[in-house]
Amino acid sequence: MTTNEANEAAEESLRDGLRVDDSFHVFDTTLRDGAQREGINLTVADKLTIARHLDEFGVGFIEGGWPGANPRDTEFFARAQQEISFRNAQLVAFGATRRAGGRAAEDPQVRALLESGAPVITLVAKSHDRHVELALRTTLDENLEMVRDTVAYLREQGRRVFVDCEHFFDGYRANPEYAKAVVRAASESGADVVILCDTNGGMLPAQIQAVVATVLADTGARLGIHAQDDTGCAVANTLAAVDAGATHVQCTANGYGERVGNANLFPVVAALELKYGKRVLPQGALAEMTRISHAIAEVVNLAPSTHQPYVGVSAFAHKAGLHASAIKVDPDLYQHIDPGLVGNRIRMLVSDMAGRASIELKGKELGVDLGDDREVVARVVERVKARELQGYTYEAADASFELLLRDEVEGGPRDYFRIESYRAIIETLKDGTHANGATVKFWVGEERIIVSAEGNGPVNALDSALLEGLERFYPQVAKFELVDYKVRTLEGKHGTASTTRVLITTTDGTGEWTTVGAGPNVIEASWEALQDAYTYGLLRAGTQPLR
Repeated sequence: MTTNEANEAAEESLRDGLRVDDSFHVFDTTLRDGAQREGINLTVADKLTIARHLDEFGVGFIEGGWPGANPRDTEFFARAQQEISFRNAQLVAFGATRRAGGRAAEDPQVRALLESGAPVITLVAKSHDRHVELALRTTLDENLEMVRDTVAYLREQGRRVFVDCEHFFDGYRANPEYAKAVVRAASESGADVVILCDTNGGMLPAQIQAVVATVLADTGARLGIHAQDDTGCAVANTLAAVDAGATHVQCTANGYGERVGNANLFPVVAALELKYGKRVLPQGALAEMTRISHAIAEVVNLAPSTHQPYVGVSAFAHKAGLHASAIKVDPDLYQHIDPGLVGNRIRMLVSDMAGRASIELKGKELGVDLGDDREVVARVVERVKARELQGYTYEAADASFELLLRDEVEGGPRDYFRIESYRAIIETLKDGTHANGATVKFWVGEERIIVSAEGNGPVNALDSALLEGLERFYPQVAKFELVDYKVRTLEGKHGTASTTRVLITTTDGTGEWTTVGAGPNVIEASWEALQDAYTYGLLRAGTQPLR
């Protein structure tokens, strides 16, 4: 694809309301730089899935990897162009300038970039004089020629070219004139954007802003920013570069990347759209941000960060009673944006800090009408505080709190089943293995049920026994599955007599809910959380208790 063809395609997409214009770039490098994070190992199928999510979100460029460097990236580019119809993004191939002493037209690595079929190519170039001499083992002049030759050749082949100036800020500190010479060589040879890279992540916002402003004034090149997060300033550094005139930001989804990561795509984009007033995504795409963030986290098999700005489940969570009172009057008093703008939602956390407003707002969130009954609200407040003293926590267990709330509002629990007794047995065999069993006796209506079961541990055995017995009366429970189980021993004065808290997360295949139990041992605490899990699941399914 020639440059003119690429521009025509972009203009056509603009007319269709898909892409934003070319004056500001959101460039995602999750599939290359983000994949260097410890613990991430993407298959080609993973990369294709993430690329679809990023294109749906509306980023302008998706850097897919380094074709020719490894078979996986080469396969990704081949499949991406066959299997994905990109609506918003252009696919970008990453590679290096030609080797010293050679010609770009004859360099096998440069040829692999062309064979990838990507319409845009990002070249990494050395901009730190010591790296040129020690890593490339060539002269400063030859490095400039490597940049010129490679950029010019790729442009002749109809590719759009971006140049990443690696270690730019460290190089600028050591030899500012040479660092700027690399920028000029790239820009004057036809690179559309020259990206200043804080490769070691050691810069601070004021430093970034000063350097970018100076380089922009001295070179006239279109500049971008690539910030690593080693000082915890990658997002701030990216925005500081924008303040100084950069019009191209390189980021990764959820901040994934080498060492501590890269500038996080989602807070950068949210800040640009909501704080700077720049339209950098297609209309309506920002409201999909939370969903896209969590979907990508699922693909890379890392739990979404609960405290991530904008998209974390705690980003708009409020615990203090003072905050709740204010939010009840006006949500904007303790929130910097409307959570719905980024696809998130407000959450009220119920704890021993709860006041009347917290309970009222939480009830509204859960769909439980408290009306104007101040006595009920007061009872719930006191009950929550008393139970938290006993070891319970409700801020992470909405399902158990809703059952408590309905108990007070509706005058009693949903009587799906009544426990008579339970027993769990751990038997150690001669070979050192264990046999775990449980027996549960309970009533459903007027019928008494006794069920015994074995399991992979005593809690699993109890769960299996209760499930087996309930399924005869409530077939819905066959869909219930325990997906997370957390145990915490709380501080106490009596050692092994300390209180144990258990949080259980259950799914029915369409949603999840969390329940809590507390007691003198893990079996008792787990059993209580299990009972709440089944009760809430049946309530959620709209099931009527059998009488």
